[in-house]
Amino acid sequence: MTSDIDRVLSQIDKEELADLVLAICNVDAPSGHERAAGEFIEGWLRQEGFKTRVLGLVPERPNVVGTRKGTGGGYSLLFNSHMDTFPSEQEVWSRRDCKEPMDHGAWREGDMLWGMPVVNDRGPMACFLTAARAIKKAGIALKGDLLLTTVSGELGREPVDEFQGPVYADHDIGARYMVAHGAVADYALVAECTDFHVTWLEAGRAVYKITLFTVRSFGGPFLKRPYTVEKNPNAVIPMARLIEKLEDWALTYEQKHTYVCPAGTLIPKVSIGAVRGGSPYFTYLSSELASVYVELWTPPNLDVLAMKSELENLVHSLGMEGKVELTAFRRGHEAQNIDRLLQAIDQAHGRLFNKKVETVVGPICSMWRDVNVFNEAGIPAATYGPGVLQNLVLQANRGLSLESLYQTAQVYATVALDICNQEKKA
Repeated sequence: MTSDIDRVLSQIDKEELADLVLAICNVDAPSGHERAAGEFIEGWLRQEGFKTRVLGLVPERPNVVGTRKGTGGGYSLLFNSHMDTFPSEQEVWSRRDCKEPMDHGAWREGDMLWGMPVVNDRGPMACFLTAARAIKKAGIALKGDLLLTTVSGELGREPVDEFQGPVYADHDIGARYMVAHGAVADYALVAECTDFHVTWLEAGRAVYKITLFTVRSFGGPFLKRPYTVEKNPNAVIPMARLIEKLEDWALTYEQKHTYVCPAGTLIPKVSIGAVRGGSPYFTYLSSELASVYVELWTPPNLDVLAMKSELENLVHSLGMEGKVELTAFRRGHEAQNIDRLLQAIDQAHGRLFNKKVETVVGPICSMWRDVNVFNEAGIPAATYGPGVLQNLVLQANRGLSLESLYQTAQVYATVALDICNQEKKA
């Protein structure tokens, strides 16, 4: 007798999956401008017979929720991926070519599907959409609800200085907004590339703006060299010394705060994201101030105010006048009460690959992913998906094989059948 799993998996067509990946990924949706992708996905869900809701703070940044209603009595499962990609065409100071085709679309070469949107994160998204469609086409009833969610704003821009408003408030208008407005389930599986490993741990984020101050601005002809770097009256110059010391501090930070648990090893890094100082149109004037913008990836329960004090002490140790501001904080989380979902992932993975699923290695649990949002809300959440780890680390080969996506869709379908058809305990 054919099992429900076999009936569902027989409905997953590899070529249809490839077509869906390419269709979704060729809708350009950089952070801040996800509307077109949201409209495409909602239209697809409606066409496939899923009930839809759009939850968004502003129309340009929607979160789309598709639901397959259960018959009752089972656990509910929510799949999640993000629609936004990087970079937008305004990122001219962080990318040499912010219009590079690899970052804004997708194409197929044999078994490979290329393009950054495929990897991050609409390839995995297409896998759970395909899995849900297969369950529906097979006519298999689920006891619990199955939610299919695609969100804006996962990549993590934060408002700072003059860069304000919803277009920059990624983590406030995406998954967090969606959960706050009713898209909840008993468990959440965040579909991201993990090289077929699993984790239920992700880092948080703490962003600091460090500003140095010097004497009143004056013109270049009045400079009286030589100066030490630290005492140069142009704040841009001592900023170079501070950045050098921040690099040393960053290594100490990650060694001191490495977090090891069954979900993986979180190695919290420090990123120097931007430097500002002076006016490019007033180059003859020295600058009275300069700022560096620093992001700390944080393990759960890190005291971010203690880190602020450490950064203040670092500035003072150089004999510089400065100010440290905490401009953004998002706590990292390790999931609790996750065993049921982990068992379902392990069994589905084992059925396909004939081995137990392993926890992630490398940086995969040392970054922000929206799994944090669900775990923060008390919804046990894990992340699992396709990908080749070396490619993810280097971002040199920004593509996924169709075979790996096909395998992922099979695992997602099997997990959904398992979780949603278990009797929910009172």
